[in-house]
Amino acid sequence: MKVAVISDIHGNVQALNAVLEDIKKENCQKIFCLGDIAMAGPEPGKTIDIIRDLDKTLDFTIIQGNTDAMIANCDNQMIHLLSEANPIMANALESDISIINEEQKNYLRNLPVNKNIGVESLKILLVHGSPRKNNENIFPNLKIKEVEEMIESTDADIILCGHTHVPCGYQTNTKQTVINAGSVGRPFSEEPKSCYAVIEINGGSFEVKHNLVDYDVKTASEILKKRNFDGSDKLAQMLLHATSRYPQ
Repeated sequence: MKVAVISDIHGNVQALNAVLEDIKKENCQKIFCLGDIAMAGPEPGKTIDIIRDLDKTLDFTIIQGNTDAMIANCDNQMIHLLSEANPIMANALESDISIINEEQKNYLRNLPVNKNIGVESLKILLVHGSPRKNNENIFPNLKIKEVEEMIESTDADIILCGHTHVPCGYQTNTKQTVINAGSVGRPFSEEPKSCYAVIEINGGSFEVKHNLVDYDVKTASEILKKRNFDGSDKLAQMLLHATSRYPQ
């Protein structure tokens, strides 16, 4: 069985559609989505609707990302606090909540924060950041002890995460595998390609790879720029070339 793992779409319809086409070519039987569907992207509402349609199928499982919770539960205090740390992201959030309707917000609000799934004989845990916190970073090049501390609350064979927008993987001394799927909609790399993971499972064994997918990044960038909140042009530029996590 093949399972596709997608995360951090961030309102990028062009990237999501390209990845879904690649998933079809891979003949994946299941899709796991690790959240961060809409915030600060070109088309947040449309992206939520695509995901909601996928969620009606039997082979799609989704959890809530930290920015999904932010959109669903946003108030003036949240925007104020975010503006102190990152004004552009606060502007994006304020714009997002003005165009995402209540039905869409309720969908994000009711997503589970994590999920345990059995696939064949394997236990798989879906989280957004880490098993401890939905905004904890599992980056490449961590000390294995740090990773083991993050996952010590679970006995899952495979822990799937996103959040950092940077793909990576770890094999721990507890014989657990941690896979960061990277980002579909806003990869943090010089090369603007979508990234997702494919897990091929055969009984109790499995193989993992990350797929890089070309998409119409120019169109996505132009749509985001035209959203016209303060800083939308900088976020649009990050789709073309992103070497930092947040716009400056």
